[in-house]
Amino acid sequence: MAKIFVTDTSGGSSVPFLRGILTRSLNEAGLPFEQAYEVASEIRNRLDDSPKITNDDLRSFVREYLRENFTDGVVESYDAVGGPTAGVLVRDAHGELHPLTRTEHLRCLAACGLGEEQARKASSLILDKLGTEQRWEISSKELRAMTEECLSAHFGPRAAERYRVWMEFSNSGRPLILLLGGTTGSGKSSVATELAHRLGIVRTQSTDMLREVMRMLIPPRLLPVLHRSSFDAWSVLTAKPEGGDDQDELLAAGYLRQAELLAVPCEAVIQRAVRERVSLILEGVHVHPTLIESIGDVSDAVIVPVMLGVLKPEELRSRLSGRLKEAPERDGVAHLSNYERIWRLQAYLLSEADKAGISILINEDKETVTDLVLRTVVDVLAKSARKDAD
Repeated sequence: MAKIFVTDTSGGSSVPFLRGILTRSLNEAGLPFEQAYEVASEIRNRLDDSPKITNDDLRSFVREYLRENFTDGVVESYDAVGGPTAGVLVRDAHGELHPLTRTEHLRCLAACGLGEEQARKASSLILDKLGTEQRWEISSKELRAMTEECLSAHFGPRAAERYRVWMEFSNSGRPLILLLGGTTGSGKSSVATELAHRLGIVRTQSTDMLREVMRMLIPPRLLPVLHRSSFDAWSVLTAKPEGGDDQDELLAAGYLRQAELLAVPCEAVIQRAVRERVSLILEGVHVHPTLIESIGDVSDAVIVPVMLGVLKPEELRSRLSGRLKEAPERDGVAHLSNYERIWRLQAYLLSEADKAGISILINEDKETVTDLVLRTVVDVLAKSARKDAD
């Protein structure tokens, strides 16, 4: 068979057509591997008389073939993963070759705290350079060095250092346990989802879900504090804290009692992730600073606690109002009507985080705070690496 070259319409560089690259894209689109390989082989055969084809024309060609032979869902999935990428193979430390996909490259760049546009720019610069040099194979070590050099030149040495730290941790096999705290309306769930996507973490857990399971097992008459929201658990306390009717102390006491109950399943979730060496994001209002102290031996993992906050009262109220419109089933009416208690509970949580030396990040918008969390993660990883070296 004659070699077929795929030309990038944006940069003009040409790379060889590789069935492995197309197979990976089809596999990500939902086809079983063997079937994806058969389709890639058939497309390769059909293109045999075309020594050159643009990447856009190749995607159209593949899309048309899928439309003729598969359901619309496969075509849509193929469009979603972006089709085949540049035909560059990466040789890992064991000598095995793997296709370099833009999706994976972007994920590694985003994981070290680069914004979406910065990550795309860096990835394009590196892939364009490989295309210009007509390099179709590169070692993972060379690729990392090239990426560090690119980041240092275009985004500064700190960006390059964060990338180096993240890649070293990724190859260590150690699990990352990210604890994301914050009161209702601080954006924990949406930020956790974005972090899981950028970090490639498949295991996430909400303390609200753990509380719901406990509520199914333990009736209200046995543990009424478990069946209240975190901001009004104080109202069913059997033993009041010293200080009598001080509302802030009552609020904190009720919250702490509930957090204490949730600490047991939280610890179990974390310990299992550590045993299985699987990274985890645990998010929820019950992620209190004392949770870290009660986890036990997790020396094999890197634990990163972060507390999210909203500093403008009108912003928090707006978010609670938005939850009521977008997800009325999440008890938005109760949250909005208890805005003052939620605001006071947040003040308590931020104060506790500050005393414990936990990073407090203000969530003004999801993209910005996600970048900040990622940079915080890498900073903790760097400190952990220096500690291990000492």
